[in-house]
Amino acid sequence: MPLLHAFFLGLLQGVTEFLPVSSSGHLALAPWLFGWDDFAGKPELENAFDVALHLGTLAGAVVYLRSDIVRYATAGFGWLRKRDRLAGDAATAMFLLVTAVPTGLLGVGVLAVTEDLGDRIWLVALCLILFGLLLGWADRRPTERSLSDLGMGHAVLLGVAQGLAFQPGVSRSGVTLTVARFFGLAREEAARLVFLMSLPVIAGAGLIKASDLQVPSGWRAAFLVGTLAAAVSGWLAVSGMIRLVAHRNFDSFVVYRVLLGSGVLLLLASGVR
Repeated sequence: MPLLHAFFLGLLQGVTEFLPVSSSGHLALAPWLFGWDDFAGKPELENAFDVALHLGTLAGAVVYLRSDIVRYATAGFGWLRKRDRLAGDAATAMFLLVTAVPTGLLGVGVLAVTEDLGDRIWLVALCLILFGLLLGWADRRPTERSLSDLGMGHAVLLGVAQGLAFQPGVSRSGVTLTVARFFGLAREEAARLVFLMSLPVIAGAGLIKASDLQVPSGWRAAFLVGTLAAAVSGWLAVSGMIRLVAHRNFDSFVVYRVLLGSGVLLLLASGVR
């Protein structure tokens, strides 16, 4: 794999993982659009590279959200020791934990059925359009609640929604932001919640797949470049997204998703790709 390809894919993964535009969808579309065949029919190598990019993205997000992680982890473990009334940061920690359960169960089910969900490019394009429009619709709802107003039932629904993102084109952050906005959370609070929700899922998926991770000696430079690019761009994406949603709505992401999905469908219909 050329280092330029590795850098571009790492950058793409890091940026799109935390924007509501689907990182897996973009990683499926980019090689298809450019005609890249870097893995030459070696799914195990492609899977290993995907794991490396996700772990790089995870590292970037953890660095940015480290104070939140320490805050909620400390509160959660403190509550488990004392078992007093569940409130405040401890309640948020348990809320985040509950969201990971349905997501994990759905993820295990998907992995048991298939390894590659991104090979149907038309489906990736349709998901970009459909779930983009749903995000725009949910974002029109007024802010009516804060995170402390949500219960464990809301956590389960958010976790189920997050599980839908195993289909490329849906977007993990996009679909959970859609549900969070539908619940009436403010954009900035919803974004921070969604980012924190994604961390155990990305880590869990990475650990499951990492058991078979083998990097051929000739690929180590490409893996390193891709991972570092994903880490830096992931950090920037989280930082930029939280700042952006404090002042703007999600319309620009909706328009981008619809245009990208429509463009891909047109290329497929025309036979150009």
